[in-house]
Amino acid sequence: MAPATATTPELDVRTLIPAQRHALIFDRVAELGPGAGFVLVNDHDPKPLYYQLEAEHPRQFSWTYLEQGPQVWRVEIRKHVGAR
Repeated sequence: MAPATATTPELDVRTLIPAQRHALIFDRVAELGPGAGFVLVNDHDPKPLYYQLEAEHPRQFSWTYLEQGPQVWRVEIRKHVGAR
């Protein structure tokens, strides 16, 4: 897994309503090529999103917490190199 770097794009969803957040996040996930990723910035722990992502795309993504609250959560989501 590649570490997060200054060139890893961020997706800050804190100002969006929840329904818009999930749609935007899953659109971004669908666009990822193997080895690519982004840092999700949220105002709460997005753990339910992890479970949904894992259910729909088992073992195809890494999920790395970079910051865990209490006001901001940052999670790097990266598509595994061998994933489809």
